[in-house]
Amino acid sequence: MGTSLPLPIIDLSSPEKISTAQLIRQACLEHGFFYVENHGIEEELIKGVFKESKGFFDLPLEKKMALLRRDLLGYTPLYAEKLDPSVTSIGSFSDSKESFYFGSFEGVLAQRYPNQWPSQDLLPSWRQTMECYYKNVLSVGRKLLGLIALALDLDEDFFEKVGALNDPAAVVRLLRYPGEVISSDVETYGASAHSDYGMVTLLLTDGVPGLQVCRDKSKQPHIWEDVPGIKGAFIVNIGDLMERWTNGMFRSTLHRVMPVGKERYSVVFFLDPNPDCNVKCLESCCSGTCPPRFPPILAGDYLKERFRLTYATSSSS
Repeated sequence: MGTSLPLPIIDLSSPEKISTAQLIRQACLEHGFFYVENHGIEEELIKGVFKESKGFFDLPLEKKMALLRRDLLGYTPLYAEKLDPSVTSIGSFSDSKESFYFGSFEGVLAQRYPNQWPSQDLLPSWRQTMECYYKNVLSVGRKLLGLIALALDLDEDFFEKVGALNDPAAVVRLLRYPGEVISSDVETYGASAHSDYGMVTLLLTDGVPGLQVCRDKSKQPHIWEDVPGIKGAFIVNIGDLMERWTNGMFRSTLHRVMPVGKERYSVVFFLDPNPDCNVKCLESCCSGTCPPRFPPILAGDYLKERFRLTYATSSSS
C-alpha cells in the first residue's frame, strides 16, 4: 500500500452546527472524503451487522444465488461487476467482490422494489439486525445532509424541501472481498476505480486496508493514496449527484479497493435522492463567469444509467 491520506474527522455530536458545517465544506472542497465519529450508532449494532454479513457470505453458493439481485436488491456474485469499464484494456477480470443490497422497507419505493431476505431458518437474526441498522444509518445520513446544506449556505432542510429525502433511494450494501491477487500478469481490483453515483456515502470497514482515493482524476497517471479505517467511525464521501448540484465545487472523488492478500468486509450506505428529484445546479454555485457544467437531470434517470453501465460492462468478462 502507498501513502496514507490524512482526512479531517468530523464530530457529529458537536452542538456547533455552523463550525461543523464549515469543516465539512473544507473537506468536500479539498478531498470529497472525511471521517465522521460520534454518530450515535451503538458499537454492538455495528458488530452485529458485520457478524450477520459474514454469516450470509459463508453460506453455500446455491443458497446465496437463490437471492440473486433483482432490481438491484439482493445478491451479486463474484466478478458480476466492473465499476471501471476502461480496465478492459489491461485485462478481462471484473471486480473481485461479492455483495448483498437491501433498501427501505417502508414507503412507495419499498413496495415497488421489495427486499429479498435470507431465510430465518438459515440466519435467524439477520433481518432484524439489518432493519435496525438501516433505520439508524438513515438517521445519521439525514443529519449529515443537513450539515452539508449548511456548508453550502443553504437552509438546513434544503434537501428535504427539494424532495431528495421524500422516500429517498437509500440502500445498504454488504461487501466481501476475497482479497487474493488473481494473476501476477494482470492488476486485480476488489473494486476498480469509480466515483459513487448519488448524494453521499457512509462506509464502515472491518479494519482491513485496501481503500484508496485519487484526489485529482484529471492528472495522469493517477496518484493513489490509502484511506485507513478508524474503529467505529464512518468514512464519508460525496457522490456524483452532489457534485452536479454544486457545479463541481464539492468533489465526487475517484476511489478503488485493492486486494491486500486478506479477506475484507465492509458495509456501505448509499444515501441517494428520491428518483423523481430534479438535480440542477444550485444558484449559489454558478454565475455568469461560472455557468452550470451539468444539465438538470432526474436522480432516477441518472442512477439507472450508471447501474446499466456497471453491469453491462461486466457481463462480457
